[in-house]
Amino acid sequence: MLAPQNSLTRDDMETRRLAAARELLNGLTQSQVARRYGVSRTTASRWHRSIVVKGVDGMRKRRATGRPSRLTADQFETIRIMYCEGARAYGFSTDKWTTGKLAVAIDRRFGIRYDADHVGRLMHKLGLRERRFSYAPAPAFMMEAPAAVLHMHAVA
Repeated sequence: MLAPQNSLTRDDMETRRLAAARELLNGLTQSQVARRYGVSRTTASRWHRSIVVKGVDGMRKRRATGRPSRLTADQFETIRIMYCEGARAYGFSTDKWTTGKLAVAIDRRFGIRYDADHVGRLMHKLGLRERRFSYAPAPAFMMEAPAAVLHMHAVA
């Protein structure tokens, strides 16, 4: 199953920050703002400090730093389609994508070479990467835990 694509655009983030700024100015606490807007308490605190120092204009988006993407928006969408079609459709022996296989397929399709680690970040950005970790109690805890706790973890 694919991870949901839930990353906000820069405009969405600015809208969220400005709405949060209004809430902070209207008396909501930083903790309430953090919960309401789905951000950490640290982020809400940083927003509050920015309002105090720079005013609401300090919450507006700034020019993006870093190197621009070498892929266009259409190419990103093509990568999503490629992923859904499976690796076998792109000449690999199995249908399971790895970051290395997808890096090769991107190079073949677009002539753009990416390191496998970077392809992993692209997959995450596109919502194509499943969660790697499943947080479970340590084995030592499982041996000592009462049966009710074990049942609770088995159901979850």
